[in-house]
Amino acid sequence: MISFVVRLRRRAHFIVKGRISPGNRSFVGASARRRNQARQRLGILMAGFCLAFLVIGARLFQYGLVEPVLTASIGNTNTIASRPDIIDRNGELLATDLDMVSLYADPRRIVDADEVVEKLAAVIRDLDWSETHKKLRSQTAFQWLKRQLTPRQQADILALGIPGIGFRPEKRRFYPGGATASHIVGHVNVDNQGLAGMERYLDQQGLADLRMTGLTGDAALEPVRLSIDLRVQNIVRDVVAKAMVDYQAEAAGAVVLDVETGEVLAMASVPDYDPNEPSKVLPDGSVDKEYEKGWFNRMSNATFEMGSTFKSFTLAMGLDAEKITLNSVVDASRPIRMGGFTIRDFKGKNRPLSIPEVFQYSSNIGTAAVADKVGIEGHQEFLTKLGLLSKMETEMPGVATPSQPRTWKKINSVTISYGHGVATTPLQTAVAAAALMNGGKLISPTFLTRSREEAASISRRVIKEKTSEDMRYLYTWNGQKGSGRGAQVEGFDVGGKTGTADKVINGRYATNINFNAFVAAFPMDKPKYVVLSIADAPKTGEHGGRTAASTAAPMIKQIIGRVAPLLGVKPSFGSRDAPFMLVNY
Repeated sequence: MISFVVRLRRRAHFIVKGRISPGNRSFVGASARRRNQARQRLGILMAGFCLAFLVIGARLFQYGLVEPVLTASIGNTNTIASRPDIIDRNGELLATDLDMVSLYADPRRIVDADEVVEKLAAVIRDLDWSETHKKLRSQTAFQWLKRQLTPRQQADILALGIPGIGFRPEKRRFYPGGATASHIVGHVNVDNQGLAGMERYLDQQGLADLRMTGLTGDAALEPVRLSIDLRVQNIVRDVVAKAMVDYQAEAAGAVVLDVETGEVLAMASVPDYDPNEPSKVLPDGSVDKEYEKGWFNRMSNATFEMGSTFKSFTLAMGLDAEKITLNSVVDASRPIRMGGFTIRDFKGKNRPLSIPEVFQYSSNIGTAAVADKVGIEGHQEFLTKLGLLSKMETEMPGVATPSQPRTWKKINSVTISYGHGVATTPLQTAVAAAALMNGGKLISPTFLTRSREEAASISRRVIKEKTSEDMRYLYTWNGQKGSGRGAQVEGFDVGGKTGTADKVINGRYATNINFNAFVAAFPMDKPKYVVLSIADAPKTGEHGGRTAASTAAPMIKQIIGRVAPLLGVKPSFGSRDAPFMLVNY
């Protein structure tokens, strides 16, 4: 035992001194190699762990970059932005938001695009295979696949368990009344952005900016109350739609206006459309252009020569300028020849006419004589004052601008006096007529509720009260004895003026195609409402005629007969001949 310890010390001594025998060198070398291998394995293991952490960190960093892009993409499309409800003056719902979901994909996570398209097509019947396949192969961060799914479709797609696709909450605009007030309310696109009507107006007032900043996400916005009465609107739309069919007209329309506030209680133009489905796709995949023609609102977005309804303004002009009185007589015994044109009366009396007779018989010659008394400059100034020559101010987007001669000459003044040569919108014609009925104050029309006090603060006097009184007399006279008889409703004093104009087509007058209008007011003892109707290119009318008396006037009769009780107008039965005894001829 002692000898073994001595030998071990000697070996240690030799190792310390650096003197190792050949046998001992092999023992030390093997031990060093094992230590080196252990260090190498540890280094490799540490490098592997470091690499794994780097990969994971890089991936997390990548996801950190990708996700904000995805969120921004969705935010820019306003997928969850809310819009306020739109209601009528009585609180009836016209437009609201519904909670929906839409299908999207992250194409980078799609394994087999063909399989995904095939599975989705089994649930979404109208899925575009080629377009969807193209999106899934795009290798982008985000692609919409289908907007606004039904709950059943969402459940069926979830059951498929397809990786790389998901759902995002959205809002879909819903219009309970369908086409009833489509041109007033308007519609939105798939991103809930207003495109027409009051929907577009709301965006123009700052709603779009709020949406872009995300301030309308889930906020409960105050409902927007419109001036229209849904009950009246439904009647007006029903009447004009039926008239368009019955009279075989290209289009028809009507508006009901409060003469004291300027509020539009109803306005319809047909053809129209369903704002829940503003566009239709044909079986071949193309868009139905005929259906989209219904977007065109002829009451405020189009201008027409309004024909003899303009005689209201010409006679009011003469009365207001004191160039004539109701007792005045003008010579209408012979046609007027001017600048190569001959101006005649339709079924003329060929004799001198009193002013009420000029209105009753719709005499072009007599009206031209009144315009001549005022003069060209005064004529243009008066129509400008009534707002008939400039763009109308109202909330409705896309209002058309009237047209007039660049330079007014005498022949222009003569033809404009009876409604040819100036084109205005039917709505602003009704607004100007309201000024003739309400005591002489022009009030800009509104599609939002407005009090009488608010209307008084923005009204502008355009004619004298005496002139307005005289015009009410003329409207009553024509309603009882002239072309307005077709609009008369028993129990409700209805006065007004017809307008039958040759329609302008490609810059020329078509002698066999009419644009008909009738502007009326009721009740005539103290007018509260103005109603104007139009029939564009009717082929027939009541009793086979196609003039305004046979088309536009009966529309007024139907509208007033149905809406007057709803508006609280009480019928009055008694003698209506008394007022006509005030004037001597």
